[in-house]
Amino acid sequence: MSSEQTEAVKTGNIQEIVSEYEKKIYDLQQLLEVSLSLCSTLDFSTLVESILYACMGQFHVLGAGIYVLNALDADSFHLDSNYNGIDLNPNISYIIPMSNPVISLLESSNKAYTVSELVDNLPDGTDLNMITTLKPSLVVPLVQHNHLNGILLLGERITLADDASYSDYEKEQVSVIASLASVAINNAALLERSSTDMMTHLKLKYFFYNVLTDKLDQALAGEKNLSVIMFDIDFFKRFNDTYGHACGDYVLQTVAKIIKSSIRDKDMASRYGGEEFTVLLNETNTEDAMIVAERIRSKVEQFDFCYEDQHVKVTISIGVSTFDKILNPLTSPKLLVDQADQALYVSKRSGRNRVTFADPKLISEVKLDN
Repeated sequence: MSSEQTEAVKTGNIQEIVSEYEKKIYDLQQLLEVSLSLCSTLDFSTLVESILYACMGQFHVLGAGIYVLNALDADSFHLDSNYNGIDLNPNISYIIPMSNPVISLLESSNKAYTVSELVDNLPDGTDLNMITTLKPSLVVPLVQHNHLNGILLLGERITLADDASYSDYEKEQVSVIASLASVAINNAALLERSSTDMMTHLKLKYFFYNVLTDKLDQALAGEKNLSVIMFDIDFFKRFNDTYGHACGDYVLQTVAKIIKSSIRDKDMASRYGGEEFTVLLNETNTEDAMIVAERIRSKVEQFDFCYEDQHVKVTISIGVSTFDKILNPLTSPKLLVDQADQALYVSKRSGRNRVTFADPKLISEVKLDN
């Protein structure tokens, strides 16, 4: 080999080494950005979206999804809406119970598997339809403190090469992102549990006020409306006195489900205390808020509450208040809730099972009566 050829080989090797390190530096920068993104929010839906897009961009896959441990009862992993670019089979229930052997395998090994590797490492007959029908290129456990709190599925890879498998280096990158995602999901789950009423699965009062404060500031800055609805179950004490506290719990849980099913994802329902509930309707004017309130009132009135073969009649009284920069420019969340509460008082005083809007004249009359 001539000196010129030797020099060319050396130059080529140096360029290859430089290129390799440049890629590693780039990947480290990407991981830092991913880490910052995952640390910037505790909102679960926003967090999951960040994880999915980070994985899709970093590993060049067409889709991704995350099975997450149910935060309130922790007995199964659910896919729910935590996916992007993946086609679901409507005949498949995308829930993995804790008893499925795949859970113990992923938790104990804490390593990524292809579908074929999973099949080889699990007992014959293990139900994997909820995974295999999604056609993942890699199944990655999200482990925090030796406990599985999520399962990341990476979809089909975008590659020009015939071999779409993951290199050892890529698997290391997947492992790092999985570790970051696991910590973030664990923190979000802790917030979910600490801010949720365990009986009704609605948010607690203090959390409601925190979110209302932020949304009210946004409404003020954007000159948009925001409405608050307050509910109270009529004659609630009689359910406990007549049928026992278990019946009262059933009524609370059922009313909470009706309320939650009647609002949008961007709205928020909370258990305010006892038999009282509140709903924050984001970017909603008075007319639309009254429609939502009346819909909930009607659903509760028409629902067949049946407890131990006893049919009980349940109704709710409702008060509605709306932030309006011109008509009702309140900057205090408590004052806005107080207005809804005073309107609720009017509904109670006027015969119950009705909706009342907190217009200024009405509020002043209530104050005079008190």
